[in-house]
Formats: sequence, C-alpha cells, structure tokens
Amino acid sequence: MSEQNTVILKQVYLSLEGNAGKVEILHSIDLQITQGSSCALVGPSGSGKSSLLMVMAGLEQATKGSVIVLGQDISSMPENQLAQFRRGKVGVVFQSFHLIPSMTALQNVATALELAGTSDPFERAQQKLADVGLAHRSEHFPKQLSGGEQQRVALARALASDPKIVFADEPTGNLDAANGAGITDILFTLTRAQPDTTLILVTHDVELAARCDRIVHLRDGKIAERTVT
Repeated sequence: MSEQNTVILKQVYLSLEGNAGKVEILHSIDLQITQGSSCALVGPSGSGKSSLLMVMAGLEQATKGSVIVLGQDISSMPENQLAQFRRGKVGVVFQSFHLIPSMTALQNVATALELAGTSDPFERAQQKLADVGLAHRSEHFPKQLSGGEQQRVALARALASDPKIVFADEPTGNLDAANGAGITDILFTLTRAQPDTTLILVTHDVELAARCDRIVHLRDGKIAERTVT
C-alpha cells in the first residue's frame, strides 16, 4: 500500500445558515487518509460525520481551512470545476439510492461512465452490474427492483469508472440486515480489488466500521478519537 495521502484536511471548519441563524457544523478538523486504505466516520446523530464526508467529496464547501483531495486543493473550486474533478476519480454512494427512475439499471450505470468519458460505457456498465450480481436485471427500471438491488445498481454506478476514492454515506442505512450485509461484502470486495482505491464511509453500524482499517470518531463537530482496527 502506498504511503501517500489521498485526503488531507487542515483546520477545516463548516458553518451553515439555519432558521435560527448560523450553525457551526465542523470545528478545527485535521485529518489525513492514506491512499488505498479504508476509513469509517462514526459518531452520534448530529456529530458532523456526513457533513465531513460531503466536504471531502466536494459536495459541500468548507467555510474555512484546506481540503486537499488527490493532490488538489478543492477548498475554493467552483461547482463546475468540482464536478469535472470528480468525474472518473470519485464515486459516491448515498443512503438513498438516487437512481434515475426513467432509466434502466444498465442506463443508470452507463450514463455515469459516459459523463466520465469512457469509450465503451454500456459494455463496462454491463460488466459492473455482473460484478454486483445484477447482470440479469440490467434492463429493469428502479421501480422493478428491490431496495437491495437498487443499492447494488448505485454501487455499480459509483464503482464503474474504477475511481480513486469511494465515499459512502450510510450505504446500508435503508436496508434490512441481510441486504445490508450483502452490500457491505460487495463494497469491500470491489474496492479492495483496486489496491489504490480509498474507501471512506459514514456508518452507525459497528460491525461495518470494524471492517475498515481505521475508525474516526466524531462528537459535536470535532474529532474525538482515532482508532486503528
């Protein structure tokens, strides 16, 4: 495993405007995540773990501090530049599947590959659906799929371009125990098949967190503890 850092956060703060005024979400976050490793962000609801993941993924802009991802400072990148930066390099999996309902499973995955500039998007999409055990469901629409199957499609979409980083925000949160375990196995199997791919996930699941190389505990928007598993 390379000792380079995929993500470096230096004195990161995040505040958002709420109904009652400014809300401080993250405070003085310093964090480095090694390339090719897996890291779980854990903590009680409202601790800032999902917000921290969104900042690292460039889906939320830090109020202050430095956010360096894959060697680039994304702290002040405009949205169009961030979108371009993420294409082909960053995969994101959410608790809600965010599939396009008018597209088949194959089209949902292939569209992400087309945006990344892949030359053979449908062939690659079909292979990635096979990797998650859904080759036989490629022509089905999201409403025809179970929750577990929809999350597998979302995983295939996130991993299709062999990204350097995979961010997963409560990837098993909407699934029952059996489906959640299946998604977890697929997530770790496919990311570890690419030795340089870094996995960063948010979870309340203690067993899922324990499968990561490292656990970062958040409390009240601050890093409270770091654990190597």
